[in-house]
Amino acid sequence: MLKQFGKLPWLLLSLIVVLLDQISKLHFEALLQVHPPITVIENYFSFSLAYNKGAAFSFLAAASGWQRWFFIVIALAVSAVLVVWLKRLKAHESWVALALALILGGAIGNLIDRIAYGQVIDFILLHWQHRWYFPAFNLADSAITIGAAVLILDMFRTKRA
Repeated sequence: MLKQFGKLPWLLLSLIVVLLDQISKLHFEALLQVHPPITVIENYFSFSLAYNKGAAFSFLAAASGWQRWFFIVIALAVSAVLVVWLKRLKAHESWVALALALILGGAIGNLIDRIAYGQVIDFILLHWQHRWYFPAFNLADSAITIGAAVLILDMFRTKRA
């Protein structure tokens, strides 16, 4: 009976990612002002509120506004593909299911921001001695990155028949 659902129960993980992402964004948006950081680990890790109208690394952030709808459409299409992919997974493909659920949760978390605010709320800032800064990101971005890494690592695992 449950076999017909594939790995769709993993959607619960996606929901958890979305909830944690949205709660953390609301928390840090209320706590922080734009850009003055709160140091967590001196020289390495801070919380700093930032808004991104673009994609990863602020790609297309300076565009005239069309990018919001472009990224919404992309996120909806990718999310649909991920749900179908999850449904079609075999019982032994739990690592792939984990990866897809994390990516889906992250995509939906950022999709909610784009729909509700027209931009993504970022607040995690990694840096080295205040000289080198990695672009600000959020929990959704982290889930997408971890999911992609798990998916890549799974490709190198020995496949079972």
